[in-house]
Amino acid sequence: MSKLFKRFLFVIVGLMGLFILVSVARYFFVDANIYKTRFEKTASDALGMDVQIGGGLKIAFLPGLHVKLHDLHIGNREMDVVSAKEASLAISLLPLIKREVRIRRIALQNPRITVKRDRYGAFNFGKRQAAKETFFTLVLKKISLSDGVFIYQDEESGEGFEMGNFNLDVRRLRHVGVHNAAFMKKLSFTAELTCRNIRVQKLMLSDVKVTCKGKDGIFAFNPVTMRLFGGQGSGSVGVRFSDPVPRYSVRLSLSKFRIEEYLKTLSAKKVAAGSMDFSANLSMQGNTAKELKQTATGEALLRGENLTLYGHDLDREYSRFKSSQNFNLIDVGAFFFAGPIGLAVTKGYNFASLFQGSKGSSSIGMLFSDWKVERGIAQERDVAMATKKNRMALKGGLNFVEERFDNVTIALIDARGCARLQQRIIGPFRKPVVEKPSVPMSLAGPVINLFKKAGNLITDEKCEVFYSGSVTAPK
Repeated sequence: MSKLFKRFLFVIVGLMGLFILVSVARYFFVDANIYKTRFEKTASDALGMDVQIGGGLKIAFLPGLHVKLHDLHIGNREMDVVSAKEASLAISLLPLIKREVRIRRIALQNPRITVKRDRYGAFNFGKRQAAKETFFTLVLKKISLSDGVFIYQDEESGEGFEMGNFNLDVRRLRHVGVHNAAFMKKLSFTAELTCRNIRVQKLMLSDVKVTCKGKDGIFAFNPVTMRLFGGQGSGSVGVRFSDPVPRYSVRLSLSKFRIEEYLKTLSAKKVAAGSMDFSANLSMQGNTAKELKQTATGEALLRGENLTLYGHDLDREYSRFKSSQNFNLIDVGAFFFAGPIGLAVTKGYNFASLFQGSKGSSSIGMLFSDWKVERGIAQERDVAMATKKNRMALKGGLNFVEERFDNVTIALIDARGCARLQQRIIGPFRKPVVEKPSVPMSLAGPVINLFKKAGNLITDEKCEVFYSGSVTAPK
């Protein structure tokens, strides 16, 4: 057979195949809704969830298999897990013969995704029945979600978050479906996410951007950028699903965030002003929020300069001190917990005096709050702040596993670092016990004799040094 004849035969066969595909495609475009029920059943069997198409369905075969759905609903236990105004799929035909699903593109318009984890650890997208595992390999060239909403709720921990107005582009997604293998361990992809806002309890993050690259269950989210409390946040997250227990590493910095924006989460009243910097470096492992807390290890640092506290003239209140019950040190100590790490701590105690003050203002020249985290417990390393004439310091720990103060003591200290007045807070974050201010036993005489003048201690008294960190005594 000559080469010319082979080419001619190939063209004829190709034209015939093209004619058949066009004819079938026209038929499906006209009458595709006849197959909507069959499509719903097939998809439901494959996913193990209920798939319903509220609107129309269109199918085309050129250049590959194209399916367009309107008003898509994928649910479980009579609850939508995924819904979308419009969904479209482009699937390669030939790989289906090899038991492979090669999806060139998936696009969802206005998707709403709701993921819930019940108190027993089961997710709402868990299969209500055994899915028919027809295909072992999934290859997806591109998936895009536009103008979407994502909601996550954990009934066991009571935590969750909501993403609004997000756009997600995923490329080169691949999953090798081996029986009894963890899903995330066999997953690879690259992705970019932009989100207008993310609400995590009292936190509101905006202008979120994330780039992720992952292969075989090892993922790097880098960089991660956002706006929080008026400051610019950046960082990275590493996740290893390839290990027997998932491992996480988190680096975060939040520069020049406004303390007044942070304090709005506690009170509508303007209490303070100024900018602060926060950074954290943590590692953890586990399958639940509780396990992550129990294994969290690392460090966190909060730093601020030239802050203003409204409603209180601390130096004047210290100098007029006549008894150990006239001023509440714990209220002012709220500043040590400012920033993202402090929201869990301050949610139970309202720091009443801090918000109710109405006389004068205070200038805080330096605030330094350095913590070491080990197995979910943050222990102070260097926590203090200085006004024009006085210093305050903190000792103790914050137990995030049991959500309680671990013998936290806040003290008014002199130039030597000795405590002149101290106060302790213990018990659960939500309902702590705040003890009355007290004078260390090492200091003799009535309280009023502690001061010669504003903030100066009699220097010949011996004491145990309470603080020797980086915040120096005012001159």
